[in-house]
Amino acid sequence: MNNDLLAIHAKSFHWASFFLSKETYNKCSSLYNFCRTLDDIADDNNDLEIKKKNFLEFKKNFSNKNFENPIIKNMWDLLKNEKISKFVVDDLFDGVESDLENEVKINSQKDLLVYSYRVAGTVGLMMSKILKVNNKESLKGAIDLGIAMQLTNIARDVIEDKKRNRKYIDYDFSAIKETINTADVFYQRSFPAIKAIPLSSRFSVIVARRVYRKIGDYILKQKNIDNYSKAGKIYVPTFGKIIETILSIGDFLKLLFAGNINYSNDDNHSIIKKEINLDERI
Repeated sequence: MNNDLLAIHAKSFHWASFFLSKETYNKCSSLYNFCRTLDDIADDNNDLEIKKKNFLEFKKNFSNKNFENPIIKNMWDLLKNEKISKFVVDDLFDGVESDLENEVKINSQKDLLVYSYRVAGTVGLMMSKILKVNNKESLKGAIDLGIAMQLTNIARDVIEDKKRNRKYIDYDFSAIKETINTADVFYQRSFPAIKAIPLSSRFSVIVARRVYRKIGDYILKQKNIDNYSKAGKIYVPTFGKIIETILSIGDFLKLLFAGNINYSNDDNHSIIKKEINLDERI
């Protein structure tokens, strides 16, 4: 049985993971397996009550440290060894649980950013801990990169989410474009923080950031909602990934010679902090 869900499902991340050491890759894979398990519970085709039951059972097993489940055991090992706050995992559970409703509707920019933090900013933060980042300003940037990627997902999956009765943004191309523009702000603000990642892992994150951000460009090329609807799942093809990987060399060199990290996204974090104490998580 192949338990490497990262290799099976996360093509963009798996591409970037080629530049990680085996030890670091295995830790990232353990994190992804945990997150993917939660996503699958929320997104499978079971009745809502069954999904809620499965979610609560998995959450209870995690809280009770049921190490008979290797995914749970590996996650607790990560929390202990990488000094990850359990608050962060609790936030992730909250984000996934918010999708377990007959109808999901986000009504404000604040709610969109808080949701994106919970389901993906948390993952960026945990990933940065695995990559041995300790600088607080850089950990904020890791949250930003996770949020940026989630906003990209939301912009890409409007039709799929509509079928699940989930409305994170309006079903029109202007809303999709606006979400991609917001994601770009988070991508930009996350870039200086990558400098705090040790050289051995830095290039992988640079590549992941570039490849995932490129999905937004492919979405914008659709130009209208009709083309977008017909395009199916939008992704970066292999040739595009090769191009973005080559361009990442320039990003790597730019960071190599950059000065001190100058974090500059407190305006957006102040919105999230209205509901979540990020300082406790970092």
